[in-house]
Amino acid sequence: MSYNNLRKGRFSSANQLYFVTVVVRERRAIFSDLYCARILVAILRELENEGLVSWLSWVVMPDHFHGLIQLKSGDISTVMKLLKGRSASRLNQHLSLAGAFWQPSFFDRALRREEDVKAIARYIVANPLRAGLVEDIGLYSHWDAIWL
Repeated sequence: MSYNNLRKGRFSSANQLYFVTVVVRERRAIFSDLYCARILVAILRELENEGLVSWLSWVVMPDHFHGLIQLKSGDISTVMKLLKGRSASRLNQHLSLAGAFWQPSFFDRALRREEDVKAIARYIVANPLRAGLVEDIGLYSHWDAIWL
């Protein structure tokens, strides 16, 4: 799907819930490295501490990230630009890389009121199980959900 198609119809509003996905350029498994995954997690916490979002659920996979967020301030494009920009800068520096770190744009889906938010959170957290990375989610260290 092209970058422009991902942007069609994108609308942001305060307190809206979004399911977001960002993918590492060329699907490199950068986050298999514990320190790289922790850099991304630190940025997630920064955005929450700055009052931009509340992370309801998230998982850092080896080559991508999924999150369920509640937008608190600004718009979804700005929040994702901050997430991708900060993480690209810090990860490129840590890995002695240069250039684009993430694939262009991101995927987002605004949730409707009637959707089962906990089911979506469980889907996000279960990604390492479906990918065969672990047999028990407790053995995977790069995820969180507010319902725990």
